[in-house]
Amino acid sequence: MGKTIRVAAAGDIHAGSAERDRVAEAFKRVEEQADVILLAGDLTQRGQVDEIDVVADACSGLQVPVVAVLGNHDWQSDRPGDLARALAEAGVVVLDRTHTILPLNGVSVGVAGVKGFVGGFGNQWANFGEPLFREAYAETTKDVDGLDRSLASIEPCAVRLALLHYSPVEATLIGEPERLWLVLGADRLAGPIRQHRPDLVVHGHAHHGSFEGDIDGVPVYNVAVHVMGREFWVFELDAERRTTAPPLAVEET
Repeated sequence: MGKTIRVAAAGDIHAGSAERDRVAEAFKRVEEQADVILLAGDLTQRGQVDEIDVVADACSGLQVPVVAVLGNHDWQSDRPGDLARALAEAGVVVLDRTHTILPLNGVSVGVAGVKGFVGGFGNQWANFGEPLFREAYAETTKDVDGLDRSLASIEPCAVRLALLHYSPVEATLIGEPERLWLVLGADRLAGPIRQHRPDLVVHGHAHHGSFEGDIDGVPVYNVAVHVMGREFWVFELDAERRTTAPPLAVEET
């Protein structure tokens, strides 16, 4: 293996004031085992600023970069901008249909990030009918287009990562009731991934889903902490061969 990039990922932390010490300790542990940390949304319980402050405080002062997207819980109080600003003030890069490029271990690591949205798989949500249905379809379209643009922008990078909250593939939803899949992700999000073929895709949202899937050979992982059974997993990527090693569990003490 050539130059290795260690990517720690977690989603659905659902932080609250009672978890402040636990969250801080988890980030401190993973800092020692990762080159970059990805947060796949639902960082809070109800989208409150005092909840996001728990995560922001845990990230402040870390010696590795942290990149995040927000999730549906982070929108619950209609203050996503305030949450994003609190994270940014702590040094976290918050992506919303955008990308970032990080110099890590002498190589360029690109991260494309979108929240994603609903739509389902196969017999998917149609752009038809009442305004609310058409608005939901349009919202997912914005995320699909944003993911496409962002992945195109990081194409020259040695390592390319896609970060979402909602799932782009059915495989990582297995374990959830199928009647809920419509609101757990959308296969329309798979299009840009299939076209640009990033090295790793991570998402959260599906607490009872499955850990691993793929989109035409592109590895996709559901990193919701409920699925992983621990706070973080670390993926090792070979920057020269664009291969992903099996994920490693973060040691807990």
